[in-house]
Amino acid sequence: MEDKKQSIVLQKWCVLLSIFALFPFSQSFNYSDALTKSLLSFESQRSGRLPHNQRIIWRDHSGLNDGLEQGVDLVGGYYDAGDNVKFGLPMAFTITMLSWGVIEYGKEITDSGEYSHALESIKWGTDYFIKAHTHPNVFWAEVGDGFTDHYCWQRPEDMTTSRQAYKVDEKNPGSDIAGETAAAMAAAAIVFRKTNPHYSGLLLDHAKQLFEFGDKYRGKYDESIKVVKGHYTSWSGYMDELLWAAIWLYKATNNEDYLNYALTNAQAFGGTTWSITEFSWDVKYAGVQIIASMLLKEAKHKKHEHTLKQYLSKAEYYICSCLGKNNNTNVRHTPGGLLYIRQWNNMQYVSTTAFLLTVYSDHLQATHQNLNCDKGQVGPEEMLAFAKSQVDYILGSNPRGLSYLVGYGPNYPLRLHHRGASIDSYKRNKGFIGCTQGYDNWYGRKDPNPNVVVGALVGGPDGDDGFRDERWNYMQTEACTYNTATLIGVFAKLHGLEGDGGLSPHQPLIATS
Repeated sequence: MEDKKQSIVLQKWCVLLSIFALFPFSQSFNYSDALTKSLLSFESQRSGRLPHNQRIIWRDHSGLNDGLEQGVDLVGGYYDAGDNVKFGLPMAFTITMLSWGVIEYGKEITDSGEYSHALESIKWGTDYFIKAHTHPNVFWAEVGDGFTDHYCWQRPEDMTTSRQAYKVDEKNPGSDIAGETAAAMAAAAIVFRKTNPHYSGLLLDHAKQLFEFGDKYRGKYDESIKVVKGHYTSWSGYMDELLWAAIWLYKATNNEDYLNYALTNAQAFGGTTWSITEFSWDVKYAGVQIIASMLLKEAKHKKHEHTLKQYLSKAEYYICSCLGKNNNTNVRHTPGGLLYIRQWNNMQYVSTTAFLLTVYSDHLQATHQNLNCDKGQVGPEEMLAFAKSQVDYILGSNPRGLSYLVGYGPNYPLRLHHRGASIDSYKRNKGFIGCTQGYDNWYGRKDPNPNVVVGALVGGPDGDDGFRDERWNYMQTEACTYNTATLIGVFAKLHGLEGDGGLSPHQPLIATS
């Protein structure tokens, strides 16, 4: 047993030494602290009646009448970003990715003392989804709308904007949001299986019903709920979410019917035909392709080898494009080394990529494989090193020396595009602040925000590593829940490497300059 432990430690050191060689001048970071702060960010985004153990004390209860006009209880859930709308599609993706991070790196999260907080973050979302799924074929997909909400600049505690709720049903389908929410609840069911088996079973029941609903009554949710267009339009359609839901339901149930769905629809739904260079709340193909390709390691899937290898080919294309190893299409990198997909909220793509590469590097390490790219093979150590370089850029190893994770380190954005953070806390000033009063008195201020959204990952720099810390600059200074959700697992993994390698949390993981 002792020899086995020594062997594991030796393997961890080999990984660390490999990263030393690849990125010899990177800064050192406290990934445990980054993990703690990241989980705090979800408490800043809570809607509903806040619990007694709420740690972000500048927030208070809000949205307590959500759903009342429609005769349904929709209190709870998360605001997606710096506004006060509850958008269901990005909220569900946030919970899927939080759950996936816990599934992969639960031990490391536990070792960091954050497991209960991670589960609380997931359950705050899934409790809301249970409320929103009022009938097998009805799901309430949104509360509030972006157009009326953006007209006002108010704290969520003062909202006077419309709180109309919008649903998808048999006559107004939404296969994409039904599929993503099914994936979220299936992934969360795995998380809660041991600690809360009854709750896990309840989540799984809802996931199955939502998947069946989304598959039977097909259509894009933004065609049924017009007000979401321009905010969270489902550009990729719904087929990726149906594959995504099926693969997560297979992981949660081991029911071959769900796997067969993902295999038989692989080509028609784009799973094995789309070559993708991004992974996000909208486009799920890369996630499906990576999970499906990892099934090849199990002998019982030998009979599915042909289709799973097609998934593998597309998974490798995605990863190779991020690493710059494809012959043709690759993801652009900024001069400072950051992946750059597009101008608006680019960090969401950085964080999702870092997570997928971390998970896949673990898979390659465990199966003694390399990644096959056009420009040669890539080992798991190099993949992990690249993922780490992206995380380190986020935390401050960048040309500006700025942490894009708010509240981490001595230098981070101070003027988030965030209504609640930019106005005096309700706890401090209970005087009502009206719809346009926030614009008049708070929005244009040059001072830092009075409240800090600790752990929020902002949109980040432009393609030349430039960044303006201005409240109006929503493309760069707005933070979204799904930006941070995928970082939880990566921070936990890197913290675990520090611990397993015998390093203290404050010793460098990488040689410093």
